[in-house]
Amino acid sequence: MLQQPAPITADSAAPLLILASGSQYRRELLQRLRLPFEVFAPHVDETPLIGESPHDTSLRLARQKAEVVATQHPGTIVIGSDQVATLDGRQIGKPGDHETAMAQLRMMRARVVEFHSALCVLDTRTGAVQTEDVVTVVKFRDLPDATLDAYLRAEMPYDCAGSAKSEALGIMLLEKIESDDPTALIGLPLIALTTMLLNTGVALPGRVAA
Repeated sequence: MLQQPAPITADSAAPLLILASGSQYRRELLQRLRLPFEVFAPHVDETPLIGESPHDTSLRLARQKAEVVATQHPGTIVIGSDQVATLDGRQIGKPGDHETAMAQLRMMRARVVEFHSALCVLDTRTGAVQTEDVVTVVKFRDLPDATLDAYLRAEMPYDCAGSAKSEALGIMLLEKIESDDPTALIGLPLIALTTMLLNTGVALPGRVAA
């Protein structure tokens, strides 16, 4: 009779949960679940493939990040995630610098932008892979350059897709948000992630694993 893998709980001595990301935003979000985890940042080329849709790009990269880390850490559950912003079908990545961020915000001003926040949970103990793309539709305000510049200098969101750091001052850029998960726009959809972790047998605080 096969022995079931031991469940991960908030009291686990050695964390089997790994976040495959160098993002401080995703790390802070995962901490909300109060589960022990480790962080390893994979080195993955995030350039979209020719003709690839934002949906496919985000899912591919989320899975690729999880797979890279999983090969180095057997016996773990690995969480990979990626976010792609898109305007009129055009993908908008991380700006990297102030000038690029200004150009992005001007382009998105008074426009509707879709954010694809993809998630992959890879259980190396069983080989099971779960993926989901959580889409957030955002309407940006029509703000003057001076306001956009002040926001960028205050938050420096140069590592955020579309320069939108909504969990901080960036919320003032937004007129409306439509999403099934309020954490998806920040970068890690916790509602979908919680479901996936429960599917792998992870016991959330106060809950006994089946």
